[in-house]
Amino acid sequence: MIMFLIDSHIHLYLNDFKEDRDILIEQAKKQNIKKFLLPNIDLKTINDLISLCQKHPESCYPMIGLHPCSVKKNYLTVLKQLKKKIKSANFIAIGEIGIDLYWDKTFFEEQKQAFKTQIAWAKKYKIPIVIHCRNAFDEIYKILKEEADDSLRGVLHCFGGSLDQAKKIIDLNFFLGIGGVLTFKNSGLDSVIKKIPLEKIIVETDGPYLAPTPHRGKRNEPKYLSLIVEKLCEIKNIPMISLTNQLYKNTNSLFFNQKSLFFDN
Repeated sequence: MIMFLIDSHIHLYLNDFKEDRDILIEQAKKQNIKKFLLPNIDLKTINDLISLCQKHPESCYPMIGLHPCSVKKNYLTVLKQLKKKIKSANFIAIGEIGIDLYWDKTFFEEQKQAFKTQIAWAKKYKIPIVIHCRNAFDEIYKILKEEADDSLRGVLHCFGGSLDQAKKIIDLNFFLGIGGVLTFKNSGLDSVIKKIPLEKIIVETDGPYLAPTPHRGKRNEPKYLSLIVEKLCEIKNIPMISLTNQLYKNTNSLFFNQKSLFFDN
């Protein structure tokens, strides 16, 4: 039986993949990685992202959003310009968005407001959000609790937190995005994921970042998704076909089974 996979988070449009992007996509397809979901970073990346999805409409799917590390004093102007792009493609999600307090806390208030604004976009267009969270779980969780309703759904991408944090996010109708960190020695994520229902997990590479072991520190590539899935299979101790079928079902249910209102407003 053929097993299909979806890379739920990869920045294939970046220059890191400029020289061999098409080759990498074909390599991944041979491993039955069927779809690549592309989160945006800022105004500088959105056009390249859309162009790539237009070139590979059968496999590359666009998101739109302002990454928290790109949020500055002028964030309102940037969001206004970004929103003008919102009908230029059939976006499957708002992302990646969130709060990042690892590098710099200067624009913390702006990050919170940008996050809330983009959550409102997702609700309006009835599509999920893809959350970037670094050193900011409590801050993000507080906002999600305030914004929670039947329409708000999504994924906490690159999850690497505790079991308690995982349960809190799942209870808000969110999935956990699991990537290369799962393969890192002493990450502790394996013991957390072992206790999380497979029905609430999707997988990602986050390429070109966070390559799984044994490629840690190198460029992360689409084909490395299989290494993450193999590790997950080992942790869950279930047949590979059962695992991959459920992962595919999870990702499809989040990103492709809902009616978008992008072209109705």
